[in-house]
Amino acid sequence: MKVGVIGYGSMGKMLLWKFSQEGKIDKENLLVSNRTPEKLNEAKDIAVIAADNKELAQKADIVFICVRPVDIKAVLEEIREVLKPDALIVSLNGNISFEIIHKVIGNKTAKVIPSLTAEIGRSQTLVCYDADVTENDKANLKKLLGCIGTVIELPENEIGMGSELVSCMPGFIASIFDVICTSAQAHTAIPKEQIIRMVLSTMSAAGELMLQKEMTFEDVVSRVATKGGITQEGTSVIYDGFPQVSDLLFEKTLEKRRLISQAAEKSF
Repeated sequence: MKVGVIGYGSMGKMLLWKFSQEGKIDKENLLVSNRTPEKLNEAKDIAVIAADNKELAQKADIVFICVRPVDIKAVLEEIREVLKPDALIVSLNGNISFEIIHKVIGNKTAKVIPSLTAEIGRSQTLVCYDADVTENDKANLKKLLGCIGTVIELPENEIGMGSELVSCMPGFIASIFDVICTSAQAHTAIPKEQIIRMVLSTMSAAGELMLQKEMTFEDVVSRVATKGGITQEGTSVIYDGFPQVSDLLFEKTLEKRRLISQAAEKSF
């Protein structure tokens, strides 16, 4: 099975190197193309550098489209005549529907949404499939994506919210704890770097504890926040004030996703 990656931006580059190093795909079975070929020099030892997208599409059994949303239509139009009839197209953009993609190409198609945590092999990678993707295709793709973490299959209509929960969530979490650490600085002489390290280590360990012990958020709160104690004072503030922020966050991000999908549909 030959795997092709079109686009060598941050996500395409990450996938290519993970497929090679963690997925152990031999160079002759891993292809890459990019609008700026010079950027691919660093990958010449791990993948076949295709002259262009067409050459890659002629040879690959799975084609990952890792380009900007505004460029997807042009790439699909470029390769549609040379794709293998049984090739699986994998789009890394969750906002462009299968219906829109199939206005340009007829090949079976999957959508894949990795997380930034793929860089350490801890991605919860979302995937959805159109009706033509076979069980064998699904098994091959799941095995391939296993080199960056776990794979979660969702229906297409839930990919948006799923993306908020796994792909966008590192940014949401980082911004929340950035605010907390900044607030803490106003009340202590502990250096900023140490505050951040303390919070990050505690956050990471708390997550591992919950996963290993199968604890709920409520379990953790009840274990730490004794009645009438200091922690309960803080958790009460969060439960009183944060729900409005959280609701607004999802309202804004899902609306932005809807607008992006509308713009993508118009471009097709």
